Amino acid sequence: MADIWLMRHGAYQGHRPGHHAPHDAALTQEGRDQVRRSLPLPNGITAIVTSPIPRARQTATLVSHLTGLPIVATSGLLAEWRAPSIVLGRTAETYPPAYRAWRARRLANPSLRCEDGESLTDLHTRARHCAAYLHHTAQRHGPLLAVSHTLLLGVLTHLPEGPAAFTTAARAPWQFAERRLFTVSRPAAPHRQIPAG
Repeated sequence: MADIWLMRHGAYQGHRPGHHAPHDAALTQEGRDQVRRSLPLPNGITAIVTSPIPRARQTATLVSHLTGLPIVATSGLLAEWRAPSIVLGRTAETYPPAYRAWRARRLANPSLRCEDGESLTDLHTRARHCAAYLHHTAQRHGPLLAVSHTLLLGVLTHLPEGPAAFTTAARAPWQFAERRLFTVSRPAAPHRQIPAG
């Protein structure tokens, strides 16, 4: 089985602890420098896949440019947890009451959504599909680098915890441009085709 390496994007504009980044937040110069310092990649990687969100896509494009490796796919399965619009660009001290109420109930009811946000169950289901997608893509293209976001990566690497993996991911965020070997065992094949984008 081909190795799959997971990587978080570099630092982005407006980042602060506990910050829910707007979708269009771009890499900063420090973020680009972090990506450069993350090289060289582990031996054997032959292809890159990425989240479509700009800070991840920019990270993948820079890695591709510096290494000559192709970006073979951009997939929404690798996108960050879809936070509700009411918290985008905010930090904990400015969260609105509806989001605070959701946070208090999310583990007891992981299928609960806050407005247009993704529930913990939704995110875990997407992460399971993402794991299958990554294994399938690695079978086709060989050892892979997948560029994504801290909460999705945290859930992806703690799939056996179920929807509660979100809490683990939030407590132990990945560093910018951090890479880890994906060691969660291959999930069972899904019953339907996994969407590529």
